Amino acid sequence: MYWLILGVLCALFAVAALILWQKWAAPWSQIEQLVSQVARGEAPSTFLVNGGAGPHRIGLALENIFAHQQELERQIAGRESGTQTILGAMQDGLLVVDARNRIMLMNQPFEKLFELRDPAVGVPLIEAVRHATLDELIAETLGTGEAMRRELSVTDSHTHSERHIEVSAVPIKKTDDEISGAVVLFHDITELKLLDQIRREFVANVSHELRTPLSILRGYIEVLLDEPETQREELARILSIMERHSKRLQRLVDDLLSLAQLESSQATLELSDVLVDELFNNLIRDWKEKLAAKNLKVCVDSTPEAFTLHADGTRLEEVLYNLLDNAVKFSPENCQIHLRATRRGSDMVLSVTDNGVGIGKEHLPRIFERFYRADKARSRELGGTGLGLAIVKHIAQLHGGRVEAESELGRGTTIRVVLPLRSAG
Repeated sequence: MYWLILGVLCALFAVAALILWQKWAAPWSQIEQLVSQVARGEAPSTFLVNGGAGPHRIGLALENIFAHQQELERQIAGRESGTQTILGAMQDGLLVVDARNRIMLMNQPFEKLFELRDPAVGVPLIEAVRHATLDELIAETLGTGEAMRRELSVTDSHTHSERHIEVSAVPIKKTDDEISGAVVLFHDITELKLLDQIRREFVANVSHELRTPLSILRGYIEVLLDEPETQREELARILSIMERHSKRLQRLVDDLLSLAQLESSQATLELSDVLVDELFNNLIRDWKEKLAAKNLKVCVDSTPEAFTLHADGTRLEEVLYNLLDNAVKFSPENCQIHLRATRRGSDMVLSVTDNGVGIGKEHLPRIFERFYRADKARSRELGGTGLGLAIVKHIAQLHGGRVEAESELGRGTTIRVVLPLRSAG
């Protein structure tokens, strides 16, 4: 009997202990589930926690931790978004490297400049970019702790064109003695280099164009001063030469002024309805004597719908004058020159075609540049300034149009001015 009672009591005690254990352990099991939820980035289900104030307080604490974590993640995401927005808005390339010259951050212009296709964050710079000069520059910045600036060249693998880049590297310092990395900016100065080259070429060309006629004029003036009793026939010859070169100087100055005005921001158009055939007829009338001198015939071709153009008539006269001037100069005697006006979609095309000496293919892309001549000696001999086609191009662009050229050596040249059709309103 004693053992029976003892067994019953032990069983009851075990059941009671099990009940108490489950009551005490269940909340902590629930707390463990909450911790797992927070670890997975899920909101903790604190309403499921049973078992007194202690577990409930822990559940609330986990809920607060989760909320704080979410807020931190929102702030970090916002900062990253802001950083990416800034990086995306930058036109210059940006690179950030660590103390071991490994890529930590870069923007799209940098990736485009160096044609990076694979993820490069964390990769040593020399492996990702393979540009020894750049790697040396940044290594020097990291080694000395001083800002560096240098120009380098980058070649486009598709176009094989060379870009000139100004690189500025600034160290990132934790302390005065400890450098944690560097920020590097890449500024494309290719256009500045090109403009500087154009400026230098322009100055050299103007100087060259002015030197010859001025030297000739000065030489003949000295002759007249030294020999005031020059014979009448010789004097007439000298004065004729001086007049020819003074006119050349005048044409050069006039063309320079015209080109400068066209290239300025103040250049304007005085638009009106212009009769194209009338433009052609006036041009032929003004050139009648020069055409007759070489027995050149001008043929006018135009379609009925091309008769009227809303444009600046004075500037169009200048365009056609320059084009016909070239056609007359470079055409042999007894040839034809064609003036055409045709419609091409929403554009009007004015063209001048000659049967002259033509232009080589290697020269054709550059004939609209200032002072560019395919045949320098012949052009100067014929009195050209080298600015006529540049003026034509700028007038076309001022109208929102463009210029085109076709030519073949020994077969002649066609220059087209393509202008958008405008309404009078």
